[in-house]
Amino acid sequence: MGRRSVLIGTGSALPARIVTNAELADQVDTSDEWIVERSGIRQRHIAGEGETTGTLATAAARQALAAAGIEPDSIDLIVLGTTTPDQTFPATATLVQRDLGCAGGIAFDVAAVCSGFLYALGVADAMLRTGMAHRALVIGAETMSRIVDWEDRATCVLFGDGAGAIVLEARESDDPSAPGVIASRLHADGRHNELLFVDGGPSTTGTVGKIRMKGKEVFKHAVTNLADVLREVLDAAGISADELDWVVPHQANKRILDGTAKKLGLAAEKVIVTVDRHANTSAASVPLALDIAVRDGRIVPGQLVMLEAMGGGFTWGASLIRM
Repeated sequence: MGRRSVLIGTGSALPARIVTNAELADQVDTSDEWIVERSGIRQRHIAGEGETTGTLATAAARQALAAAGIEPDSIDLIVLGTTTPDQTFPATATLVQRDLGCAGGIAFDVAAVCSGFLYALGVADAMLRTGMAHRALVIGAETMSRIVDWEDRATCVLFGDGAGAIVLEARESDDPSAPGVIASRLHADGRHNELLFVDGGPSTTGTVGKIRMKGKEVFKHAVTNLADVLREVLDAAGISADELDWVVPHQANKRILDGTAKKLGLAAEKVIVTVDRHANTSAASVPLALDIAVRDGRIVPGQLVMLEAMGGGFTWGASLIRM
């Protein structure tokens, strides 16, 4: 019999403060109409004093553990996707581990920007299937507001803060229709660094830096790369796009979501959209959107759900899960 990583709980967390487009328009040269037309974003959550990537990740993890009905000390692996760690080191995953009270297992961060959760999921799935761990917390958490340039109207309106988490459990099964991660594919292409990056770092400037992006070029790559990796995963799983119950995409831009769905021939009503409420929360966006759709009853056990994301690097990936 083979081991399969089964999703047994989801959770999410958002900062208390909500910032609307109208509020941003008072600070930079923009408007609600301009932001909505170009991105579909209407508001975002912004971390306040005492709210960090680590605190949001821990809150999301606690929700996921409660949903799974398990205690933190049964977790022996934490993989956290983030671009905005609490410290340069140690990994924010170790802070989550400490605060949950499950020390002793494996805990580390994965840096793949907006694809961070998909990368973290791929790593955790591989480790569970090979027996290195039995139960894993896979988290995406970000405080992107701390690295945006609030004077750059092209980028500052696009990002928000939040966290999402899932609990995976290794189970023995030979049933291809059983719950679990079915197929995943991950990619990167470092040649496009200058299209989406942060202009700082410990080894270069000694500073955190700010987000810089060439939006039009990123958009073109995103639609092509996401459609391609979705087809890859569908082919690996031996299913067609119309067999999917839901697609949970990275929430970067409503136009990217629409363009990717159209390229694949996916019905718009099968795509989970939260970008209007949360903006781009980078690695947090996929698990955050997944948790929202699980909790409101749209995503239910037995369904086929495709997760996908693309981010700076470029990195991109997708994963098919039977709930």
